[in-house]
Amino acid sequence: MSTIKPEDFFKNVISHSKEYGFIFPSSEIYDGLSAVYDYGQMGVELKKNVRDYWWKAMVQMHENIVGLDASIFMHPTTWKASGHVDAFNDPLIDNKDSKKRYRADVLIEEHVAKIEDKINKEVEKAAKRFENFDATMFKSTNTRVVEYQQKIDEINARFKTALNDNNLEEVKQIIVDLEIVCPISGSKNWTDVRQFNLMFSTSMGAVTDESNIIYLRPETAQGIFVNYLNVQKTGRMKIPFGIAQTGKAFRNEIVARQFIFRMREFEQMEMQFFVRPGTEMQWYEYWKKARLNWHLSLGLGSDKYRFHDHLKLAHYANAACDIEHNFPFGFKELEGIHSRTDFDLKQHEQFSGKKLQYFDPELNESYVPYVVETSVGLDRLFLSILSSALKEEALEGGDTRTVLSLPYALAPYKAAIFPLVKKDGLPELAEKIMKDLKFDFMVAYDEKDTVGKRYRRQDAIGTPFCITIDHQSLEDNMVTIRNRDTMKQERLSIDSLHAFLTQHTSLQSLLKTL
Repeated sequence: MSTIKPEDFFKNVISHSKEYGFIFPSSEIYDGLSAVYDYGQMGVELKKNVRDYWWKAMVQMHENIVGLDASIFMHPTTWKASGHVDAFNDPLIDNKDSKKRYRADVLIEEHVAKIEDKINKEVEKAAKRFENFDATMFKSTNTRVVEYQQKIDEINARFKTALNDNNLEEVKQIIVDLEIVCPISGSKNWTDVRQFNLMFSTSMGAVTDESNIIYLRPETAQGIFVNYLNVQKTGRMKIPFGIAQTGKAFRNEIVARQFIFRMREFEQMEMQFFVRPGTEMQWYEYWKKARLNWHLSLGLGSDKYRFHDHLKLAHYANAACDIEHNFPFGFKELEGIHSRTDFDLKQHEQFSGKKLQYFDPELNESYVPYVVETSVGLDRLFLSILSSALKEEALEGGDTRTVLSLPYALAPYKAAIFPLVKKDGLPELAEKIMKDLKFDFMVAYDEKDTVGKRYRRQDAIGTPFCITIDHQSLEDNMVTIRNRDTMKQERLSIDSLHAFLTQHTSLQSLLKTL
């Protein structure tokens, strides 16, 4: 798929997701609901496997990290204390000609990304011309590249100042000065920039009035903070320790787009790590490295990831960065690592009137812990894996095949079982094999069409191994097992299938790379 345009490839990802039961538009029979999606029979298994791998790596492999499942509904004062009621906003701007609304910060960031692309193209062209090419030296000496970089630095500095000062007029002026046009109308006819709060609100109880307003949580982190002391005391946890949680969050995204990358209902996987004040930057660097290594363990390629430091820090942070992934539409945020200081716990202390301190026996004193957060969107992670795995491969004879090269441990089905024909006792033996395996592995059974067509179906959904039962299997208790990626086949005894699948498809096969 290297020759296909990124936008066309992304369309292929979306259509493949629907055709093979990974993701469906929500309420599709009623023409769907914007930026809301349902996970189909393949998608729910892949999503579960990704979630399980994160949980095992984060909780099961760390003795000082435990889990939590906080409720979606929380006391509304929670969101006042966290700052979400007053500060959880996006800067939005409308184009008067197309009537389309955009996030102002995204328009500027995408403009900067275009300039960065120009730098990369200059570097690529130079690398082809010169042997022993030094990219760092080239970037610092090439006049055009230096000018591009200076322009990026100027834009970022100006943009950062405007965001920190909450100067919306200046944000608009940057858009005007950069001559950014609407992608649809091509015009520069912009409205003023306005802030829009992203929280969904509803009411609790029989009477609908302001006193009963409650919010759908926009993040899972606050459920951890308000339970921090409960977990610490009941678990006898000693600093440093972490609390992990996965669950749904809800944001009224006005500019929801790019399939499941930005949705109004999504799932987060977060861990809040409580540390002694003064050690937070050490742990911040630790978790940056640990989380990048986790992503690299998926085997999607180190070139798919990069760090991006935040230009504007959130009101709670003293350091923040994103692990970005190279999606079909460019490098975008996949996971955030934030040093949240003691902001959240102190805010909840103030608004609740309850002490949320930790007594440190080593220091013989009490203090409010600092927090380092890792937060990854499960849906974005799903999309990063799916889009990286989808490939179109050329075969001998001019034929092609669509293959989803998922990490074996994450694939929805670990194996597919094929009786060569639907007679002569082969289906019965195939069903017996399936019965022996299905408690420990998700396995599929298929007896329709030729074996070649069955291979193609399993390739398209990412099944690592196909097991074919033939007439010889009845005599020697051996089956043919075919590898998805190499397409090589080997004979294997039926008795060894369980051990073979355990070795190649268990989550442990990924964990051991960490």
